[in-house]
Amino acid sequence: MYQTVLFDLDGTLTDPGVGITNSVMYALRRFGIEVENREELYPFIGPPLKDSFQRFYHFTEEQARLGIRYYREYYSDRGIFENVLYDGIGELLAKLHQAGRKVMLATSKPEPFAVRILEHFRIAAYFDFVAGAAMDETRTEKLEVMTYALGACRITNPAQAVMVGDREYDILGARKLGLDSVGVLYGYGSRQELEDAGATYLAERVEDLLAVL
Repeated sequence: MYQTVLFDLDGTLTDPGVGITNSVMYALRRFGIEVENREELYPFIGPPLKDSFQRFYHFTEEQARLGIRYYREYYSDRGIFENVLYDGIGELLAKLHQAGRKVMLATSKPEPFAVRILEHFRIAAYFDFVAGAAMDETRTEKLEVMTYALGACRITNPAQAVMVGDREYDILGARKLGLDSVGVLYGYGSRQELEDAGATYLAERVEDLLAVL
């Protein structure tokens, strides 16, 4: 029985597809780059933004940091709320809370944005701790965020904790820390990606998470 559950945010608790892709489109437009099909930008959902700008558009580090600034111009007021809670997540979190589980958020999204999203969807009360990236783009890698969360909450027995996420970064981070993991298939990562990363369990739907958690 897992006493501690770490959740990813984007693609796991909420579907941020519209807000994130609109924000990336806005940033790329500032560089003269037009993207017609927002699905081309879905790979931006999950990894640190700087890495995605450099990987997918071959930005220099300086360009990537400028891209993040442009991204936040749109995201901080509009994109952040172009977002929906997946069906059943509120009920799932309530059951874990009532069962006395320690519930933590571990996201590569800047922590202030993550807190605003949890509060917006009225699920903040279910979380014992929120761990995210710093606004200065430090502590952005998922492994760093998870390590920070576990250390802050003094979780020393990895066998009692599990990471839930939709991308390989969640699964790989869990493996390095000795945690089991659940890869959710309703998010933005493929079954192949999650299986290749070594997910302990796969969950087709939010309801399937209950069988594991």
